[in-house]
Amino acid sequence: MKIIKDGAIAENDWIHVAPDATLADVPDGKIIVPLKLWLAERDTLVERDGELGVKLESDDLAETIEKDLDHFAVIAIDFPIYRDGRGYSQARILRERYGYKGELRAVGDVLKDQMFYLHRVGFNAFEPRADRDIEDALKSLKDFSVTYQPAVDDPLPLRRRFAVR
Repeated sequence: MKIIKDGAIAENDWIHVAPDATLADVPDGKIIVPLKLWLAERDTLVERDGELGVKLESDDLAETIEKDLDHFAVIAIDFPIYRDGRGYSQARILRERYGYKGELRAVGDVLKDQMFYLHRVGFNAFEPRADRDIEDALKSLKDFSVTYQPAVDDPLPLRRRFAVR
């Protein structure tokens, strides 16, 4: 499966652990565990070999993992349906309030029309559904060449960007 990461199409070398998985179900390698499993088995997961990621559902709070951010190479935020915008807030909180620097991945019902805006709030990776055209989605990251408002990707408003130059 392919993903978009840092503005390019890349192989997805991460395994999503099932939402109802137990510690016995966790495979070796790079894994993204559900928040519920992370909270239940934190100490054991930290000690395992292999990179670790966590997946937040749309109703999970970013604050829940605030003190654990150093353990995660990737944080996946689920968009169960394109109309659910709570993931935008989670991303911005993780980037701006908590200073998370790792991969922030939008997963689920991620539409190409949303990707430009998802990038603006801090997502640098996208895992759209298998029935979406990934090439088309990649192009959508360049839908606009100028932004007016400040955001995670450019903290200065347009008027201040031109005043600085």
